[in-house]
Amino acid sequence: MRSRIGFLFIVLLVVTSAYAVAQQDAAAPAGAAKITLDGGFIGNVPFPHHLHQKSAGDCKACHQLYPQEKGVIGSLKETGKLKKQQVMNSQCISCHKENQTAGKPAGPTQCNKCHQRS
Repeated sequence: MRSRIGFLFIVLLVVTSAYAVAQQDAAAPAGAAKITLDGGFIGNVPFPHHLHQKSAGDCKACHQLYPQEKGVIGSLKETGKLKKQQVMNSQCISCHKENQTAGKPAGPTQCNKCHQRS
């Protein structure tokens, strides 16, 4: 009887541990930790991808509009599906201002704080 209880306890421990590891992996940020976005003539934008994932909480906040493909912003601009400065104004700055107003950690709202010339 004791050995049976001990065995059940070990099985429960293994299952619980496996579940905890699976949940931890599911919550881990996906993709590159940092990405460099094409920022046009005023300079590229070093983009802390994992920081934004944690802040937004939902990948669709950005990737519903921008597919997960390298160079997608440039491609969308070239095909006319994305206007000049649309990403910056409607996504970046508006989200940063919204977080700032809500008293949450927020990113910069001035161009030269993100765009960096080489």
